[in-house]
Amino acid sequence: MKSLRDTLIRPTLALGVLVLAACAAQEPIDEVPEWPEPIVPQANNGAIYQAGYDVALFENATARRVGDIVTIRLVEATNASKSSSTTTSKSTSIDLPGPTIAGRPVTVHGTEILNNSVDNQTTFDGSGDSKQSNRLTGEITAVVVKRLANGNLLVRGQKWIGINQGREFIRIQGVIRPIDILPDNSIASTKVANASISYGGKGALADANTQSWLARFFNSPWMPF
Repeated sequence: MKSLRDTLIRPTLALGVLVLAACAAQEPIDEVPEWPEPIVPQANNGAIYQAGYDVALFENATARRVGDIVTIRLVEATNASKSSSTTTSKSTSIDLPGPTIAGRPVTVHGTEILNNSVDNQTTFDGSGDSKQSNRLTGEITAVVVKRLANGNLLVRGQKWIGINQGREFIRIQGVIRPIDILPDNSIASTKVANASISYGGKGALADANTQSWLARFFNSPWMPF
């Protein structure tokens, strides 16, 4: 007959595994981004000029208001490498000769028992090498979601592409300066401050290339072995 302890241990362990798996789950993908709507001023009946509906005739039509769009050219390329090597050694030797009594050492059956020595030697040799390279090119059009007090623009955008049995997305968010926008209403991703750029996908191929929740649990830092 199972004891109460055995009855409670298994459900507790299973619950712990599910909680850790949930913590290690990937961030959900939002397929419907929020589209900001500009604040339209109240119409002034009887006036020719209406605020918010003006058209600039002598300047480039670049993004400058909430709801405007701007094309971001992705020119991201990163290369990182790191290597380390450590070698240490330590040697210790201690000799404690035994005392002599009446000119003779203390022995038992002819063996000196008070003569001691310590000899220790430790050596450590470690090395590590890490390299990483990433590259992302292309274009994505983002929307101005907020105009900051200093005139900078907070932009956010994403693009979904359906390919065979999967869907891939590119998402970007950051702050740009209107002065950095080129006349063709584009800006390089290297000029986006606090940029958050992500690339991923959903579908059969993405699922086949993703570890299961149980595998992520055994590879997590919570695994004691």
